[in-house]
Amino acid sequence: MSQEVDGQKVDARKRKFLIAATSAVGGVAVVSVALPLVMSMMPSARAKAAGAPVEVDIDKIEPGMLLTVEWRGKPVWIVHRTQEMLDLLARHEGQLIDPNSEMPQQPVYAKNATRSIKPQYLVAVGICTHLGCSPTFRKEIGASDLGSDWPGGFFCPCHGSRFDLAARVFKGAPAPTNLVIPPHQYLSDARLLIGVDAKGA
Repeated sequence: MSQEVDGQKVDARKRKFLIAATSAVGGVAVVSVALPLVMSMMPSARAKAAGAPVEVDIDKIEPGMLLTVEWRGKPVWIVHRTQEMLDLLARHEGQLIDPNSEMPQQPVYAKNATRSIKPQYLVAVGICTHLGCSPTFRKEIGASDLGSDWPGGFFCPCHGSRFDLAARVFKGAPAPTNLVIPPHQYLSDARLLIGVDAKGA
């Protein structure tokens, strides 16, 4: 079947075939360009793993000791607090910026005197809320370089912010808020899951 256009005969079947073939090639080209673009926006397996919850065996953390794990590229501290450490928490509340954890630096279930689910365990992101340095664990009471009233806690060597053993910031420090408490839950007495809680946070 042919048609006449401008005095020339045109084969309609060839025209339809050429249009279909050109459309198909164009469609393949669009997909080949769009697919890598879409795939680049999807998180890689490594990125997914970096944001995944972290399961920790806390049974081996001795009382008074700190264990550091990584979650989402950040250090997370797990401190097994002794009864003496817990008893000291109430003695310096007047020296803290936010002793009752009014600022939303923790899940609701950690908005208490120990900022934790289980009083003996503190779970906190080990990054100073001032400029992002990582404080050091200074559990010794009355450390000579921190003052005789030092109750033990965390000291940021970058700009001198001090945090107690509930990760609450002391007044007069450059850090404006307490350290962040990540979402977490206990799977058993010995297993802790960081990055998700019972409510799916």
